[in-house]
Amino acid sequence: MGRTTVGVHHVQAALGGALRLGIDTAPLLQCAGISPLLLGDELARVPPEQFARLVRALHRATRDEFLGLGAAPSRPGTFAMMCHACVGCRDLGAALERAVRFYGLFPHGPDLALDRLAGAGPAGEAVFAVRGDLWGLAEGRFLAECVLIVWHRLASWLIGHRIPLRWARFDCPAPPYAGEYGAMFGCPVTFGAGRGFGAAAGFDARWLAAPPVRDEAALAELLRSAPAGLLSRREYGTTVAEQVRRDLARALRAGRPARLPGVAQLAARLAVSPATLRRRLAAEGTSYRRLRDQVRREAAVSSLAEGREPIAELAERLGFSEDTAFHRAFRRWTGTTPGAYRLHGQQS
Repeated sequence: MGRTTVGVHHVQAALGGALRLGIDTAPLLQCAGISPLLLGDELARVPPEQFARLVRALHRATRDEFLGLGAAPSRPGTFAMMCHACVGCRDLGAALERAVRFYGLFPHGPDLALDRLAGAGPAGEAVFAVRGDLWGLAEGRFLAECVLIVWHRLASWLIGHRIPLRWARFDCPAPPYAGEYGAMFGCPVTFGAGRGFGAAAGFDARWLAAPPVRDEAALAELLRSAPAGLLSRREYGTTVAEQVRRDLARALRAGRPARLPGVAQLAARLAVSPATLRRRLAAEGTSYRRLRDQVRREAAVSSLAEGREPIAELAERLGFSEDTAFHRAFRRWTGTTPGAYRLHGQQS
C-alpha cells in the first residue's frame, strides 16, 4: 500500500514545543533527515519515515510525550502504561473507557471522553472526543489531530481490524490544508468556527463489543515504534480509499513505465460499478484523481528524498509520458521543481 507523505505544516507544528523550550531544532531535523530549507516552503512534504524519526527525536529532546506542547509534560512511559492497562480488557469499549480514566488522572492531560449515542444504525453510534481547547495553545489543532489519530489506530490495532470512521470534527476554523483531512481520517471531516481545538470522531458502536486480540508480546513490539509509528503510517487498509490507494501503489511498483489502473479496473476488482466506486470515494472525502495524485506525489517525494533515482527515470516509473509533464505535476503538488526539492534534501 502507498505511503502517505506529511505536510511541512505538521513538521512546523511538531517543532513548536521544542522551540518554546529553547531547544535547538537543527540537530533534530538533521537526525530525521529533513532539510531546514523545507520549513520555508508551505507546499513541501516529507516521507512518513522522516516524520516518525523527528517525533522520536523530539520525545528524547523534550523528555515529553506531548513534545513540549502541553501545559505540563507527559513523562516518557505514560503512553506505554496506558496501553498495558488496556490490552487485557474484555472488549474495546472497556479498553477505551480505561484509557479515558487513565489520562483523567493527570491534571494537565487531555480531557478525553467516550460517549455512546442512540440511533445512527442498529447498534447506535460511539463518539470519541478530545474536549476543550487542548491546553489553549497555538498548536492545539496539531495536538488534537495526534490524539485522535493515535486513538483510532491504537483501537484498530487492539481488535485487529481498522475501525471505519463515519465522521471527524474539529471545533477550530478550517486550516489552509483542510483538504488533506479526508485522506488522513478516511471519512468526511468538518470544522467549526470557534476558537477552541476540541476534536471528535464518530463510528459504529458495535465495534465497542469487539474483543482485543493482542497480547503483551504484541504490545511490546508495537511500543518499539509507538506512538510515533502510529502517527506516521496507516493500518489494515479496509476503507475503499485505502484499497484503491494500495492498488495504485502496487501498480507503481509493478513495472516501468507504470500502468495505473483506471476507475473501471479498480471497480471490477472491488466487485462494484464505477459509479458506486466514485460515490464511495466521495463519501470518504476523496476521489480517484486525488488518490492517483497522492500516490504519485508520495512516491516522487520519497524517491527524491532518498536521492538515488535519476529524475528522468522517476518520471517514467510514475507513468508520465515525458519529463515536462512530471515537472508540471510536481510543481503543482509542491510548488517547486523535482531538482530543487532534491537539492534541498541533500542540504539537510
